[in-house]
Amino acid sequence: MKKIFALILAGLMLFSFAACGGNTDSETTTAAPNENVAADSDLAYIKDKGTLVVGITNYAPMDYPDENGEWTGFDAEFARLAGEKLGVAVEFIEIDWDNKFLELRGKTIDCVWNGMTITDEALANATVSNAYVKNAQVVVMAADKLAEYATVESLADLTFAAEAGSAGEKAIAENGLECTAVLTQADALQEVKSGAADACVIDITMANAMTGEGTSYADLGYSLELTTEEYGIACRQGSDLAAALNDIMAELKADGTLQGLADKYELTLA
Repeated sequence: MKKIFALILAGLMLFSFAACGGNTDSETTTAAPNENVAADSDLAYIKDKGTLVVGITNYAPMDYPDENGEWTGFDAEFARLAGEKLGVAVEFIEIDWDNKFLELRGKTIDCVWNGMTITDEALANATVSNAYVKNAQVVVMAADKLAEYATVESLADLTFAAEAGSAGEKAIAENGLECTAVLTQADALQEVKSGAADACVIDITMANAMTGEGTSYADLGYSLELTTEEYGIACRQGSDLAAALNDIMAELKADGTLQGLADKYELTLA
């Protein structure tokens, strides 16, 4: 009797094991491909949610609010054109520039598209698109003082302001100059205007838009360039979004759209 019972029990266990194994295989076959697509393709993730979330700061002429509070500028218009090509809406989120790569990794944003200089730090923390605009870091100060400070050596006794985590802050440090880090490049300009700093280092694109006659900082100007550089779009590390944006960039260059946009905002394409 015990032998018969043991044989029956063994048979039931074998049947049960086979049944459980069948369910497991079935679940793996149906669920795994979708999980892999979500994990491996950032572009698929963005298209699936239907929104490209772009991290920006208030930085004219790249991204800045218009009279209605809507984001505009070269990068804002470029991003919307890319969104149309990808078939997704574009949402802009103002970020702390110093935390841009944390925001990317945390998926609160999908890319940083805000006149970001292509640096070793950016390449180490993100997958970066091809360069699209040329830029330089320039020293901005009172226009009537420019002739006195025509060389890097002459800047030694000045105090500077720069956006935290920016190429401007890095250029100041590399030249051994004293710097106060502020939240945005606009804040850096305000530090100079208020007299809290003697000068600031910002992107030439912003200096052209924001200083000199007819601007909010008519008494400020620049002449000295500390560095020359190029802008790129930062995506999550390993993201296939960067390749898709490179394709869109090439298409918009080929048909003249991007050059027209550069002319509108007085920028030089890379």
